[in-house]
Order: sequence, then C-alpha cells, then structure tokens
Amino acid sequence: MSERHITYDKIYNTVDRDDFDSLIEVDRYADRTAAFDEIISATNDHFWDPTDVRYVDYASSPMDLREQTIMPRSFCIELKTAVADKLDESQRIRLANQSTRFILSSILHGEQGALSLSASLTQILRDPGAMEYAANQAREEARHVTGFSKYIETRWGTPLRSGSTIRNLMNEIVKSGVVYKKLVGMQMLIEGLAMGAFATIQRETNDPLLRRLIQFTMSDEAFHHKFGKIWADRTIPKLSQEEHEHVEQWAAQAFQVLLFNLVNAEQKQEIYREFDLDWQWVRGAILESFTDEDRRRDMTQNTNIFRVLIKTLLKAGIITDRTRHVYQAWVDMDELAREHDEVAGAEIAALAVEELQGINRARQRMGSHFRPH
Repeated sequence: MSERHITYDKIYNTVDRDDFDSLIEVDRYADRTAAFDEIISATNDHFWDPTDVRYVDYASSPMDLREQTIMPRSFCIELKTAVADKLDESQRIRLANQSTRFILSSILHGEQGALSLSASLTQILRDPGAMEYAANQAREEARHVTGFSKYIETRWGTPLRSGSTIRNLMNEIVKSGVVYKKLVGMQMLIEGLAMGAFATIQRETNDPLLRRLIQFTMSDEAFHHKFGKIWADRTIPKLSQEEHEHVEQWAAQAFQVLLFNLVNAEQKQEIYREFDLDWQWVRGAILESFTDEDRRRDMTQNTNIFRVLIKTLLKAGIITDRTRHVYQAWVDMDELAREHDEVAGAEIAALAVEELQGINRARQRMGSHFRPH
C-alpha cells in the first residue's frame, strides 16, 4: 500500500502543508468538531509554569551526585553485570547517575519530538477544533522541553545526545505527511513509553525535585493520550483489512525496534567512553546477565514501559491475530485485555491536577502581577 492518509472521520482530514489557501476558506471556520473541547477546556486545570518556583523550584532539593544516585542503583542495568567489577565505588555512583542522565535526555528529546509533531499537525489539520487541540498540545509540550532542560541543567549542566533509535523514529513520524503515523507513532508509541517511564520514575526516584517535575508533566500527558484514543475509536473499527494490516504491521515493527534498541549499549556509547569501557564488551556483559526471561519478568510490572506500550496498542484495537504473537512473546495478552483502559500513571496525573488547581487558584487571588523567584 502506498503511503497515504487513512482517514474515516472528517475531523482528521488534512490539507497539504503548503496549501494555506484551504485554511482560509470561509466555510471551513464553522466546520469545527466539538470532540476535543473537553480536553482543550481542561487546560486551565492543569496549567503549570516550569519557570515559576510556585510550581517547580529547581534550587529546593540540592543533591551531591558524587555520593547520591537520582534513581536506585538497581535501575542501572550495567551495575548488575561484570561491568560493576571494573569500577570503584565512586565510578559506580557516577555510572548510575549518567545512565539516568541518558534516560532523562531521551525523555527531553522525546518531548521536543512531541512539540515538533504537534506543531506539524497545526499545519495540516483542516478541522479548526482538531487544529486548536494540536496547538494546545504544542504549548504543553513546549513547557515539558523547558522543564526537563532546566532539570538536566540543574543536575548535570547539559543533556546527552539522542540515541539513534528514538531519533530515527521521531524523524519518521514528525516528517511524515500521514496522520496515522503521527498519531500512532507519537500519541501511542512514544507517549505510551513516556507514561510508563514517568510512572516508574515518579515512584522510585530519590530526588524530590524530579518527582515533582514528573507529576506535573504526567498531568499533561494523560490528556495527550486521550487525543490518540479518540482517533483510534473513530478510525480503527472502520479500516479495511488492508488498511488495518498496514497500520498494525507498522506499529509492530516500531515496537520491536524500540524494544531491542531503545536503551541498549550501542545507544549509550557516549557514557561508556568516560569509564574506558568498550560498548561492545558492555553489550556482551549485559546479554550474559540479562536474558529474555528477565525481560519477560520485568514486563509483568504494570508500569514497565513496554508493557504500557503494548497495552496502549491493544486497547486501541490496533493489535489483531496477525501480530499478536509479536507481543505475546513478552506479555500475557489475555491478562492485558482484562485490565482497565486507563493509561499507567492516571492516578498520579489526577492528583497532580488537584495540586495544580490549588496553586492556580492561589495565583489568581494574589494577582498575576506577583511572581515569586
């Protein structure tokens, strides 16, 4: 099948990116869907400003990364292998923190991808309501970029470069002119990974500052996930067999690329060089210590990033018997099917919204002119 739009609901109709004249047709302005109004109007409930100390105070929780780890050491897979035997205690602490730096840098790059993708949707979506939602998400993704940039600057100074896996996938979906790749790729695959990662980090981190940043980010991401779900509910049941297979096979292929390459040793070469570790040797040490059975056991955890991703695709109706075996190799698909539809971390996001409502009410009482630093 040639690369083309797979659209059955007119709210996802598009125009060519350079066809601005179509966006100023008189009849278009009144042809606005109300499908996203609830998500758009909820924006005020979970507004936050990453540059305002009332929301996130980056000086509030100092950490000495020479002695403390941001995540428990168990989250650094290399320290569970022969790699640990080559390092002294201070190097083990640094490797654990550098591994976290890589993960958070990847999240930062993912947030930039989501910002660029949302902005690209505003150029092609014809429906004013869908366009407004995309613009709204772009604004929220922009604050995530700011928030994670400031956090990484506070703890390390600069982020690490993006690994090729996430970079290549984001290039494909941001530059794509077809809506299904943008929505399945970002709103389901990458946002699914992010929500699983956020829920895990929020629960396990030793850093109160990171926990707070993650909580507020999740309050936005839970709504972004709904945008993708609306597309799936309105589109997937109407696909022809050929179209469904096209979407399904692309999603399965992207899942496998992410599963085996997202955080493997090749992606983290920049870290290993400072410890004089050969990345291929590290990869061998990890493969020797971490088997497929270990990977399956990790995926029994509700917030495991790949379990969350599979569940997102399953609940969206994208997975059928054609590709079920791809995922069944790692998780119990029947068990996933019985689970509720809520995305991982929904409870955390709901609590964050309540806290943000309180902060925002206080801001309104004090007047917007007052901004503490």
